[in-house]
Amino acid sequence: MPVYVLSERAGPHAQVPTDQTRIPIPLITTKTDYSNKSVKGKVICKGQLMSLAADDFILKMIIKEEDSQQNTSLQNQSINILLFGSLAKDFDKAGSQGDVVVASGFTVAKSSTGHEDNLHHCNLLLSGDEACLYVSRLSPPPDPRSPLAKKRSATLSSEVSRNTKTPKYTYVGLGDLKAGSVVNVYGVVVFFKQPFKSRGTDYCSSLKITDQSNEKIGCTLFCEKLDDHPKIFQIGDIVRMHRVKAQCFNNSITLVNTFGFSVLTFDGGVGAAVEPRTSSRSFHFDQEVRSTVEGLRSWAASQTLLPTVPTIPLSAVEPKAYFDLTCQLLAKAPIDTTCTLLRVWDGTKCPRTLLKVILEANVTEGPTVFSKKKEDLIANIFVYDNHVEVASQLKPGDFLRIYNLRAISGSSKVPGLTSSQSEEVDHLAFHLHGGTAYGRGIRVLPENSTDVQELKRALEAFPSDNDEGALSDSELLEIWSTPPESLGLTEHCIEGERAECSTERSCSHDLQPVTLSELKRSDPGQIHHVTVQLRSYEPHRLHQALKLYCSKCTSMLDVPDDELVAGVFSKASRNPESWSPPPCLLSGKVDVPADSAGSQKRALSVHLSTQLMSEGKTKELIFLRGSTLEETCRLAAGYKNIIPVRPSGGHLALLDMSAPFLFRGRKRYYGCERCSRATVREPFAEGVEAIDEKIIAEALGVQLLQYVLLMKLKLQDATDTLEVFLWRDAELFFSVKAEEAAANQEAQKSIHQTMDALCPPGGSEGGRPWLNLCLTAYQATDDEGQNQTCYQICNTAVIRPSTWSEPDPA
Repeated sequence: MPVYVLSERAGPHAQVPTDQTRIPIPLITTKTDYSNKSVKGKVICKGQLMSLAADDFILKMIIKEEDSQQNTSLQNQSINILLFGSLAKDFDKAGSQGDVVVASGFTVAKSSTGHEDNLHHCNLLLSGDEACLYVSRLSPPPDPRSPLAKKRSATLSSEVSRNTKTPKYTYVGLGDLKAGSVVNVYGVVVFFKQPFKSRGTDYCSSLKITDQSNEKIGCTLFCEKLDDHPKIFQIGDIVRMHRVKAQCFNNSITLVNTFGFSVLTFDGGVGAAVEPRTSSRSFHFDQEVRSTVEGLRSWAASQTLLPTVPTIPLSAVEPKAYFDLTCQLLAKAPIDTTCTLLRVWDGTKCPRTLLKVILEANVTEGPTVFSKKKEDLIANIFVYDNHVEVASQLKPGDFLRIYNLRAISGSSKVPGLTSSQSEEVDHLAFHLHGGTAYGRGIRVLPENSTDVQELKRALEAFPSDNDEGALSDSELLEIWSTPPESLGLTEHCIEGERAECSTERSCSHDLQPVTLSELKRSDPGQIHHVTVQLRSYEPHRLHQALKLYCSKCTSMLDVPDDELVAGVFSKASRNPESWSPPPCLLSGKVDVPADSAGSQKRALSVHLSTQLMSEGKTKELIFLRGSTLEETCRLAAGYKNIIPVRPSGGHLALLDMSAPFLFRGRKRYYGCERCSRATVREPFAEGVEAIDEKIIAEALGVQLLQYVLLMKLKLQDATDTLEVFLWRDAELFFSVKAEEAAANQEAQKSIHQTMDALCPPGGSEGGRPWLNLCLTAYQATDDEGQNQTCYQICNTAVIRPSTWSEPDPA
């Protein structure tokens, strides 16, 4: 990492490489590749050299465009430069304020202080072997005969001669981390989430690591580029992180990235090649690094940290299972804006009948026809919501690892059947649900990966499609059939008949239909019948349409996501406060089932109702303390009602109202924070056959929030367009309860299917069905206090074709 000090007579251009293109400071952005490019400016501020760890330094300076007088029309003439490692140490001795510098081999990152210091919105980061700094001193040099000049010359010569010295890094064990320190660490990954888009401009990834200290440390990393995140493929991988800051959060040490952050990832398997995974072109790697990685591998193997079965092949998949799959992508196609179909294989055959899908060739990327034998090995995977963006970047032929994939079995009447197939087909479908819970995501594996090499050997043993010959038309028909999850068909053809989606009014109003232009001229407070098409709707993502409604204060809230709820549970589980259980409850312990092979069971504190215990209803209701969200969900399968609690003020109390106050199987129930007067007490169940959420909410003093669906639809006819709400009668419209849509995938699928039939993605207006709707017009007040006329769909239900499967109850 050299610092070159140039003589005044030679000038900076005499020794700066001629193949580098100079970039004006105002034109620097984060979206450009700056290989073989340089930046020149005058040092107007030089900061102090800061020591992060032994032999690891950082120095900040500000340079100003040297030719700024010629570019007075351009803004952001000055920019921060951050130097790391020995480069920072060398420049601290060789450079001064007022020098002119030329920087090359830098990377560009977004500045977090640009709006405060009025400097450029980017920072230049210089570290690694390719970073260079050329320093030109414009002031007259001192008398060469003076002792000071001789000393300075000797110092500079000594510093420059040491530029080729390999940097030395000091690493801190995870058990020795101190809050506030910036450190370099190694760790074995025991949990991770693939990077996901944050609410800002960065991508966020989270992981948990451990080492021989057995401390498990959470890490949260924010980087603007995906390539700057650790390339973790599975639990047991080893990471080396430079310049992470230890912070104290909820009485636990966590690590976050700081300026100059870099990371290497290694395969955690004993005996695997010690090859770092990184997108950086320069990094420190020597025999000491190799020894550290191999030592962590051996220790992790002795601790059974590595999963016994990293991934499950298709041949071993069971219904209802969540699993990781290593596979090759053969083709892909969009189903709608929130779902993409991936066609993959791993060389093994699933013993169960797999779901088949009809797709048009013009929307499919990759081959559309495969040999009959190969087709039997192909699995169709539906990926949803945030994973659609990742799927759009995948290319046929990529080797993938898909995390937390779910196998769902079902039986349905599938359109497009041939005479050789029965109408009722038992099938196994694969779904990658939205979100990042449990590490859910997709990762492209490099071809030199050990897992990819094993997969290639398995796939190469299978004959190519060219060896199988072409398919006949009848065989082509047998390959595809449309799943209920297809979500992209406006009409279905069964035995040559056309079945369209339609609507039916259930009201008793004797009204003549009006046009939308006539309706908009009418006074509010009336009921109207219209015949219209659905032009568009929002939101497209179901979880955004689901809301929580309080009938008492009429407030409406978004359903909290799992990240927020998990944080509430985590905070409550760390509360050390002492407390006394109420006399109506009996205290005990319950074992939480292990979530994976090698993980240990945990015993959690539970409190049971004395009344229910006396009636032998031990699994009817429990109060659960100290659990995580994941543990609560696992226990919910064995108990009818679970109420999470925490100690507060010497007594038991419910969790924060942003978390569910009750778990009933897969269903979660929330309370209104404004209207609830929550307290922990035994529900009155005498003479009650079954305790439900209403009885529990009343006993706890919780105002129960109701799940509702809220959508905005844009209607059209030949005369005008009109925006209307679908809310109070949304359950009637879809024939699906909002509460079921919050927990039941079949109910979610039914709503998606309905909306895509009424408004096909990318479909022509002529293909959209005409709908008979009942609308009510009413006055409402907007955010600025102004009255406006709103419209809402009421007394209307969608008539589903008989070829569609009905949603199963939860």
